Amino acid sequence: MKTGKARIRKAVITAAGWGTRFLPMTKSQPKEMLPLVDRPLIHYAVEETVASEIEDIIIVTAQGKHSIENYFDRSFELEHLLEQRGDTKLLEQVRFISSMANICYIRQREQLGLGHAVLTTKQVVGQEPFALLLPDDIFGSQVPVLKQLMEVYEEYQGSVLAVEAMRSEDLPRYGIIKAQSLEKGVYQITDLVEKPAKGEAPSNLGIVGRYILTPEVFDMLERTPPGKEGEIQLTDALKLLLEHQAVYACRYDGVRYDAGSPLGWLQATVELALRHPVLGAEFTEYLKRRR
Repeated sequence: MKTGKARIRKAVITAAGWGTRFLPMTKSQPKEMLPLVDRPLIHYAVEETVASEIEDIIIVTAQGKHSIENYFDRSFELEHLLEQRGDTKLLEQVRFISSMANICYIRQREQLGLGHAVLTTKQVVGQEPFALLLPDDIFGSQVPVLKQLMEVYEEYQGSVLAVEAMRSEDLPRYGIIKAQSLEKGVYQITDLVEKPAKGEAPSNLGIVGRYILTPEVFDMLERTPPGKEGEIQLTDALKLLLEHQAVYACRYDGVRYDAGSPLGWLQATVELALRHPVLGAEFTEYLKRRR
């Protein structure tokens, strides 16, 4: 299998999970719509995609996720109200959200894992490379992490996974790569281990929620049998892909906030609030008073 020098034009954002770690809050509220300072969690993934010059976005949703679609749609009544009040700044912000990108939605009818969620986008993505973003991971960086991966793809013309150095106690929670270094921060992957047992990880480089994937991954996903709990794992499909074409890893430059758990979400909220251009200074003073 060979991949042509196609430009990355499409991105997939997965937003179909149950959000069980946030129950009971997510019983009626999609996890992806939980507020992170002044915008919902999924907004950050869309924002990073647009900053990486990708404007066609496919969001994989599930039952009860209509608020995601509503958020990125026009709200004529709200816009009219803000216009009548003369609140130009808020009106511009609300209108900008609905014009950020070209977004379409695909429903994952069964919760059968990340791999299955990606597979549902096959007909829309087509035979071209695409970006994949998991909105639980929020990144802070001068160059968008997705853009960093795209630069590696342009150089090596293969799938690229974002990785970071993990603490030993965190290794069993992630997919871990075995790889050969090609240049600073860039590796060719030779093997992948999903959530290795303690002491069995092949390295300390864990896969985090940004990918550039070649279209051949869809063929691998169709060949991947369901694993634990009947789910199709993306990592298993990537292991199959390794048999047919080179797969690379990029140790990104930046910081990641894991907003996929209540504690991580709270930590991300604090860190992003401290860096907020409007709220940051006042919030910093508040925390100082709390000590």
